[in-house]
Amino acid sequence: MEQSFFEFDGEQFVPTDRARGPWGNDTLHGRVVAGLFSRCLEQEFGDEDFLFARLTVDLFRMPTMNPLRIATERIRQGRRIQVCHGVATSEGREIGRAYAVQLRRGDAPPGTVWHPDPWDVPLPAALEPMKATGTWTPMWETRAIGGSHFGGAGQKRMWIKETHALVAGEALTPFVRVASAADIASPLSMSSDQGLQYVNADISLYLHRLPAGEWIGWEVSDHGSAEGVGRGECRVYDEQGPIGNSVVCAVANPRAIT
Repeated sequence: MEQSFFEFDGEQFVPTDRARGPWGNDTLHGRVVAGLFSRCLEQEFGDEDFLFARLTVDLFRMPTMNPLRIATERIRQGRRIQVCHGVATSEGREIGRAYAVQLRRGDAPPGTVWHPDPWDVPLPAALEPMKATGTWTPMWETRAIGGSHFGGAGQKRMWIKETHALVAGEALTPFVRVASAADIASPLSMSSDQGLQYVNADISLYLHRLPAGEWIGWEVSDHGSAEGVGRGECRVYDEQGPIGNSVVCAVANPRAIT
C-alpha cells in the first residue's frame, strides 16, 4: 500500500489524485471521506473494551479536491455506551458530519436467536479478478460472486480488498478498512442495467464484530426507490462469516455512471 488517498500535514488531509470521485473531476469519492471520519474517531476515542457498532456519515455537500479538516468531540462516555461526533470542513465550509456509537464488548447472553442462513459463496482466492467496465474503474481489488455486478439488473455480490492506504504512512485498522468501503452499498444496491444514476447522501455502517483479514464481502439485501429517492442495503461479510450491514439513502442524479 505505497499509494494513498490522503497525505496528512499535521493540520489537514490533502487528497491525492487517487481520492478523485466518479461524479466530477474536482470531487472526492464519498468513501474516502467516510474513511477519514472513521480514522479520526478511532484514533481519538477508540477503546479496546468497546466495539464501533455504528458509524453514520452524512454527506450533504459534494467535497472537492481540496484539503479537509476533521474536528472530533466526545458526546457521551458511559459504562456500556460511548458516542462521538466528527465534522469535516473544506475551504471553510462544512461538507459532512459523522456519529459513531461504541458498545462494550462482553459475553453473549444464553439463548438461540434467528439469523440468516450461512453465506455459502466461493472465497476470493477461487474467483477471477474483475476488470473495469465502461466508465467504471474499481478502486479496490474485486472479485464478483456470480450473478450481476455494476451495470446489471440482478442482485450484486462481490468481494473487495483495499489496495491503497487511506493516509500516507498509516496502516489500515480493521475498522477503517470496512468503514472506507461502506459506501460501496450505494453503487451495488442502486445501480441498474442503465448504470448508476443515484448519488447517496449518507452511509450507515452497523457492525457486530470487526473484519478479520483483508477481504470484505458485500451482498445487496434490499433496495427500494420512488419519486427519485432511493434506499439500499448490503449485508457485509469477511471470510469467516457475517460482520454487519451497510445502508444508504440516495437521490436521482441524471449523470449515469456505467
